[in-house]
Amino acid sequence: MKLDIYQIDAFATRVFTGNPAAVCPLESWLPDDVMQNIAMENNLAETAFYVKGDQGYEIRWFTPVLEVDLCGHATLASAFVLFKYRGYQNDTVTFISRRSGTLKVTRHGDLFTLDFPADTFEKVAVTEELVNCFALKPSEAYKGKSDYMLVFENQNQIASLEPSFVHISKLKARGVIATSIGDGVDFVSRFFAPQSGVNEDPVTGSAHTTLIPYWASRLNKNEMTAMQLSQRGGHLLCTYRNDRVDIGGQAREYMAGTIFLE
Repeated sequence: MKLDIYQIDAFATRVFTGNPAAVCPLESWLPDDVMQNIAMENNLAETAFYVKGDQGYEIRWFTPVLEVDLCGHATLASAFVLFKYRGYQNDTVTFISRRSGTLKVTRHGDLFTLDFPADTFEKVAVTEELVNCFALKPSEAYKGKSDYMLVFENQNQIASLEPSFVHISKLKARGVIATSIGDGVDFVSRFFAPQSGVNEDPVTGSAHTTLIPYWASRLNKNEMTAMQLSQRGGHLLCTYRNDRVDIGGQAREYMAGTIFLE
């Protein structure tokens, strides 16, 4: 069996920046263990698989070690593949996730905007287990559906954070978002998820389902700019719409090829 595969740099204006995702269009679903093995072989933060359905494209996402509930950059990458390589004609593509519901991506020239559900989160105590995750104590802590979010004082603190992956991996969460107000943008962040097979994710669209509602409330504005301060870096345009968020960015193709399965 042969499968098409694409590697796309999402939330990137040029290759070697943003977050690389693999995308595998399928005619029908493969066994879960085969998809997990493909993701492990790719060894990227996420590999997305999609199948055309009656109401849109069913989509699933795998890290090298597990399937996740939601992934922003690999959804953006999947839309990019549909638009650029698979002959998709409309400006909005609808994805259906069995874990996260309906997700849409709209194209405006080079900009791709994700329409995702906003996360619900609550403030929690800054416990010792959270403090141990970094050498610096956060000012606030929150817990969303999937992640912890730790708030720090400024961008320099976020840029210089030294994560303890041993302690982060012990948290009962997908991972930890670290964030602060930004210098040249409204807010900045980093994302760490060793328990999900990704020590530090370059640009995390799904984390912004938590970040956008928080910063919209704190900054009293619904349209914001954001930057993820990973080594590769990524820029995002963010809009808060109550129970939904818009997450915008560009993408660049890096590679297209063929998977050979026995």
